[in-house]
Order: sequence, then structure tokens, then C-alpha cells
Amino acid sequence: MSAQPSLNSSMDSAKKHYASLFSLPSYERSLLMVAAICIAGVTLTAYALTPTLNAVLLGIALFTITVLSDLVTCKVILRRDPIFIIRRTTAMSFYGWLLWLAFMALGAGLGYFFGGILWIKLTLLGFGAVLTLRVIVVTATSEAPRWRQALSALLQPTLCIAALIVFWQGISNTIPLQVLPFAVLAPIISYSAVYLFLSSIDKLGKSYGLPAMSLFRAFLLNWVTSMNEPLEKHLEQMGEDADIEVNLLKFDTAKPKAAVIVPLVHPGPFKNIGSSLLPSLLKQNYEKEYGSKACTPLGILGHELDLASQTQNHKIIKEVLSAAKFSSEASLASPFVRATDGVAIASCQIFGETVFLSFSLAPKTTEDLPQELGRLVAEEAKKYGLKHAIVVNAHNSLDDVNDTELHVEELKHAAVACLKNASALPKMPFKVGSASVFPQEFTQKQGMGTGGITAIVVEVEKQKTAYIVIDGNNMVPHLREKIQNSLTAQGFGEAEVFTTDTHAVSALVTGRRGYHPIGEAINHDTLINYINQAAKEADANLETAKAGSKQFVVPKVRVIGEERLNSISLLVDKALVKAKKTAAPVFGVEGVLFVLLLLLF
Repeated sequence: MSAQPSLNSSMDSAKKHYASLFSLPSYERSLLMVAAICIAGVTLTAYALTPTLNAVLLGIALFTITVLSDLVTCKVILRRDPIFIIRRTTAMSFYGWLLWLAFMALGAGLGYFFGGILWIKLTLLGFGAVLTLRVIVVTATSEAPRWRQALSALLQPTLCIAALIVFWQGISNTIPLQVLPFAVLAPIISYSAVYLFLSSIDKLGKSYGLPAMSLFRAFLLNWVTSMNEPLEKHLEQMGEDADIEVNLLKFDTAKPKAAVIVPLVHPGPFKNIGSSLLPSLLKQNYEKEYGSKACTPLGILGHELDLASQTQNHKIIKEVLSAAKFSSEASLASPFVRATDGVAIASCQIFGETVFLSFSLAPKTTEDLPQELGRLVAEEAKKYGLKHAIVVNAHNSLDDVNDTELHVEELKHAAVACLKNASALPKMPFKVGSASVFPQEFTQKQGMGTGGITAIVVEVEKQKTAYIVIDGNNMVPHLREKIQNSLTAQGFGEAEVFTTDTHAVSALVTGRRGYHPIGEAINHDTLINYINQAAKEADANLETAKAGSKQFVVPKVRVIGEERLNSISLLVDKALVKAKKTAAPVFGVEGVLFVLLLLLF
């Protein structure tokens, strides 16, 4: 049991870092701040030492140079690079100017007491720091050819230092010749330092068998532009083939009524990568093909079965749509049954020779469950003459403590008792109703996936059971119980609430998890109103139905694999540690070299 929590911990850590890569100001704000720094900040530092109109003209010139060079960078030099649009290019210049102004202000302060030459020298030192910043940003993030990277990194600071040299010539004709060696050598030193720094991280990646910098660029492309192809190309290459089991339970009246689709695929790893969107994609494609409502609760598995790409998603979807072309024959069902053992909850209902069983530990954390639980239920079901067991993880409570492994035996005992009790009950004709709602005010950043809320209502004799499936990544504690109480008040005898575990909502927000479980950023009363709406609509279209189930395997599906996924996740943390350890000596030596150069004049 130790491997799965370790992998989940690594993934959660990676998602938090991924979600907090950076947050950039708008283009207008960046432009305004650059104007303020150049026209006000730089002008004041220059005017303090040389109180002439030239100081004002210098600030205006530096702002103009920055604006024009940013336009040339994004529109010409890096025009095909999706990262460096005008907003991000200007933001890079803004942060560069913040750094540069700090050196200039310090130089102006010291220069006031010890001579203006200190302002010039610290301005040059700031030039070297800005060069390093731009080189590391462009080199680490851009896929453009090296010469384009170099030109885009050097253009703005080089033109600005040229303008400063012209200004300094007004102070003394000898200054340009004195500072020229520094202006020429600084880019070489900066590039050398950045090369050593990034090479150390890439070397770390190779120890994990991973192309660290190439992976980072692919991650970054996905983060800032939502492009998934570059990253998924890496995942396809690094992945492994697996045979994916899919369970399908469908209900038909005179026409298709509802379907529960449970592929043994983990809907991750995050955002729009791999199988993160599979729950909503399956729902949308099935409903389009068959005209019935569909839902995709989570199977019994963990991150070890994340799909590598959208190609693999469509392979699963294609097979599901093809496999669903069979007639539903089971006309009898048992009532809904629930059994508990300790904190473990098992709920099940039998349709013909198929049992649908779910697990929960709510209100304790109910996260990924071990596959041995699914195998146990399948074997136990055979003892009661049931040919097929569809086992799902309700995934409906998340707090700060995850001790699922301590309750596995309780889950097993609850499942055995639940199956025994359900099998002993008489089977009767049943009705099914279904509905979906898609709350427009709930967003993925708030934790609600594009699959919305699906309600399937099953009536056996006088018992009405509402199955509620929410497209999200888990729920806050006690929300499940609030939903159940509300549904009970609406006349439903039993209810269970599920989430799909979609990771399409992950890595979209900063914070300790990198996502919001259902109910953390969503108003509970509003959510419950939508759930009641879906349940009422499903109840209103109840019809006598038959059930059918099918278990099949989709062969040779590319998955990321537990070992590789763990390596990628660990690399994120290790790379950050490595970067912190390497930065001080590499850039410390670079700084010393800059200072030594400045001492030459």
C-alpha cells in the first residue's frame, strides 16, 4: 500500500509547483510600469547626479527603446513562438527594469556621496544582471533557434545600454571607451553562467532518464497557451502499452435511457493533458451517439493508469461507442443497499446478473483506492451467481488527512456485507430516469468540470434512489451528507454522490493542492439547488427500463505508467532543489567576474 500514497504525494507536489509557475500582469499594466520606471525612476537617478534636461530625455528614450524592441522581439524575432506574445515579452522587460532600477537607485545613492562613477558602474552591473535574467528566461522557455533566442534576449538591454553610453558621453568623452569592454564581455559571461546553470538541471533529468529542459518547455507551453501536443508527445515516447478494462452499465426503455461508463483509467495527470478530460469527453460522445444521458464515475485504481495523450482518449471512446451496441435484457433489480464497517461505506444495487457497487469513507478522505478491492468484489459477486461486478470509488470527501490504507479491511468487510444483503432481497421490475445540468456560473478553476452534474434515478417498488455524479476532483467533507439530506427532503429514499476525479480542474489555480475540490470554491446552496433540479428532472422522466452490462478490454493503450509518472513528478521537486543549490555558486561567480571587470576602469 505504500507505493500508491507515495505516487499521489509526488503528483500533488508536482501539480502545486505547476500551478504556481508564475502569474503575469496584463500588457497594459506592464507597459504602464515600464513607463513609470524609465521616465520617472531612471530619470530621477540620472537627474540626481546630472540635473539637466538630458536626464529626462534619457528616460523617454529608454522607454521608447523598450517598447519598440519588445514589438520587434514578439512580432519578428520570435513571431512563431507561442510563449512570447506581446504581453509576456513586455512583462519580461518590466521585471528586467525592476531589477535594473534597483542597481541604478543604489548607484545614485552611493554616487551622491562617493562620486558619479559609482552610478555608472552599478548601472553596468545591473545591465549584466538583466542580461542574465533575460537569457535564462528565453533559453529555458523558447523553442526558437539559438540565434533567435540570443537576439531576443540581447536586443532590449543592448539598445538601452547604448542609449546610456550616449548619455554618459555628455558627462565625459572617455567614459564610452572605458565601459565598452564590459558591454562586450557581459553577454558572453551571462550566457556562460546560464549554460552551466541549465546544464546542471538537464543532467539531473538524464539521471531519471528524462529530457529535463525539453520537458520543462513542453510543460510551460501547456501552462501558458494550453497547447498539449508538445507535452503529450513526450509522454507518448516515455509511456508504455497497457490493456485497459472498461465496464459499461446501460439502461434502455424504448430507446437508450442512461449509461454508467467506468474505464479503468485514471483521469489525469492534470489540466488538458492525457486522460484528464476523459470523463467529460466520454459523456459528451456517448450522449451524442446514443441520445441518452451518461456519466463516468471513477473506477478502482490510481495514477498508474493515466493515458498519455488525446489519441489514447479517442481510442477508448471509439471502443466504448462500438461496444455499447447491444440489447439490454435484465428487467429485474434489487433495492439499493448500504453497509458499513467502521468508517467504510459500501453501497450496491443488483440489475439482473450485474452488481453496481461503490465505496466511500466520507466524511473522511476518500481518495484513490487499491485495485484489490475491485478484484475482491468480483470474486465475492460470483458466490451469489452474479456474472459481472462494476465497482467504483465514490471519491466524495477530501480533507487534510489521507489514511485510506488503514481502512482497506473495513472496506472489504463492508463490501462483503453489502453484497450478501442485496443478494438476499427479491428482484423486481424497475424504472429509470436521467438528467444532466451544466451550471454556467461554475468554472473549472472553481472545481467544476465541463461534464456538469448528472442524475440517474432508479425506482424499485417504492424505493427511489438518486445517483448523483459531479464532474470534479473530489468534494469537501460533509458536502456529500448535505446533498443526501436535501435529496431525502425531496422524496428520495436513498442517494449517493460521486465525483469523476477529473484532473482537468487541476493545475489551474495556485494553492496547496493546485485545484479546488467541489464545494471549496463553489456555494453549497447553489450547487445543491442544481443537484435537486437534475434529480427532479430525472424523477419526472422515470420509465420502466431494462439493464445491460458489458466488460471489455481495449488493447495496447499508451499509458504514462506509474514508474515514469513518479519520475516526472519527483523531477519537479528535485529540479527546484538543484536549481537553488546551483544558482548561488554559478551566479555568484558571475557576479564576481562582473565586479572585477568594473574595477578595471
